[in-house]
Amino acid sequence: MATMANEPSKIKPWTRWQDWAALVLGVYVILATMWTRTSGGAISAMVVLGALLVLAAVWSLAMPGSMTSEYAHMLLGVLLFLAPWVLGYTALTGAAWTSWVVGVLAVVVGAAALPEANVAHGRGMAAGQH
Repeated sequence: MATMANEPSKIKPWTRWQDWAALVLGVYVILATMWTRTSGGAISAMVVLGALLVLAAVWSLAMPGSMTSEYAHMLLGVLLFLAPWVLGYTALTGAAWTSWVVGVLAVVVGAAALPEANVAHGRGMAAGQH
């Protein structure tokens, strides 16, 4: 009888919904600069953090056992959430709310992917040790 540690991970690359959601969120933040009133700080934060979120999502999609990429989603979400206060664009309602909402959602999808990433990571480690 095979144990779970001997079974290959059932999580295939490019399939996890949480990572696709993070990708969409990153693209949305970047594109939102076109329809929301922004300033230099808002544009910089939204484009840079959105692009980094897209890169972390692609990393997670390609390597579903990477725990670090999921933590990156959550860290980028926290940075997006804090950006309106730190960079002074809370008065730009659309840009600020976009950063806050997408920041929270990025943390949520990153946290939601952690259990699956942990399983994939753990199985990969166990299989490699035999």
